Amino acid sequence: MLARHAIRRLPIRLRVSLVFVVVLAIVLAGTGLFLDLRFAAEMNRAIDQGLRSRAGDVIVLVRQADSGLATAGHNALNDRVRGFAQVLDRRGGVFDSTPQTSRRAVLNPRELAAIGTSAVFIDRSSVAGLDGRVRILAVATRAQGRDLVVVVGATLSERDRALGSLRTLLLTGGAGALLLCAAAGYLAVAGALRPIELMRRRAEEITATEPGPRLPVPAARDEVARLGGTLNRMLDRLEDALRHERTFVIDASHELRGPLAILKTELELAQRDPQTREALELTIRSASEETERLAQLVDDLLVIARGEQGQLRINATRIDTSRLLGDVRARFVKLSRAEGREILLSSNEPRHVHADAARLEQALGNLVENALRYGSGDITLSAIANGGKIELHVGDQGRGFEPGFLPHAFGRFTRADHGRASEGTGLGLAIVATIAASHDGTAHAANQLDGGADVWISLPTTR
Repeated sequence: MLARHAIRRLPIRLRVSLVFVVVLAIVLAGTGLFLDLRFAAEMNRAIDQGLRSRAGDVIVLVRQADSGLATAGHNALNDRVRGFAQVLDRRGGVFDSTPQTSRRAVLNPRELAAIGTSAVFIDRSSVAGLDGRVRILAVATRAQGRDLVVVVGATLSERDRALGSLRTLLLTGGAGALLLCAAAGYLAVAGALRPIELMRRRAEEITATEPGPRLPVPAARDEVARLGGTLNRMLDRLEDALRHERTFVIDASHELRGPLAILKTELELAQRDPQTREALELTIRSASEETERLAQLVDDLLVIARGEQGQLRINATRIDTSRLLGDVRARFVKLSRAEGREILLSSNEPRHVHADAARLEQALGNLVENALRYGSGDITLSAIANGGKIELHVGDQGRGFEPGFLPHAFGRFTRADHGRASEGTGLGLAIVATIAASHDGTAHAANQLDGGADVWISLPTTR
């Protein structure tokens, strides 16, 4: 656990390099072991083949009555470097021998007794007259009327030196390869992480007051480039949100400043100058109206803020749209008739939606208020089924929206005519969009072909 925790605390480039080195070390160790075993097996096989060949030569010499091992001259059998040869009888006596060994038998009685018809290989740590370890081959034969055992042997010093050289080469080359690969892996990982380090440095320069700089994205189309692009798009969204909030604060301050300034002025005048009872009542009534306007503005801001945070409470029930539109009409019918206008209900089949009746009535009420304030002619309320959704329309017969205003109609504190600041706060359509979004719906606005504005809420039939 401690080792794992220590490894996790290492930098990524060291961890990747360490894994790379460990894997490479395992591969090199496996390869080296295979080569060592393979080379040793090949050399042992060559030595065994040489011993079998020499044993055959000795058997031929033994079967020649006028020749022996001692008088074999300087042939391969009398080679001090390559080994020795002996001919023993079954009792262990030395029948013949090369000069390298003494007249003492190389094999003991137990080993002689174990030799049958097949050849037997024996490894010895040492043999008198030879240096180093020795591999011996004993073969039974019959010559000159006797049962004999031909014994030939070869030193393993050359094999051991060759294996030692190979192992030294493998260790040296493997260590060098590990160091080289570790350095190459470290540099490769460092190069791969360099774009991320550049992103980190640039990210440290980004502040809430100056969110303009963006992260550098490498030219390669790899994971790092995709990460940089994703982070830059996230920064774009954050900057837009920050700009949006700053605009919201500025607009809210502007909207609150007017009623507060009027309220403060009226109260100061009431305190400074003596007034009649009637004048004082007018002042109090005006202050009450400004206070109500401030309260309504705060309520509207609270609805929008809760909607954007997903905290706007919705008490959804099954609603008959015909009844909903009738209730909205009843709220504004006196006001519309006072202006010489009518609110009409379009004759449609009954529709039903699962929604919050109070919130929908609030949204439709804002649309009717806008139609009464900015439109002209009769106002039409209708519910239309369109592609699995229910659309609640409010249309008028006025001049409609300015074309450049339509894309921003549902923004906060937006008005078609910015000079008419006293006619509204510019939050009516924003509240409509917020209520629609809280019902998993959308809000839309368009100009009718025959004149007038058409604003509607599109709601799913089920939620």
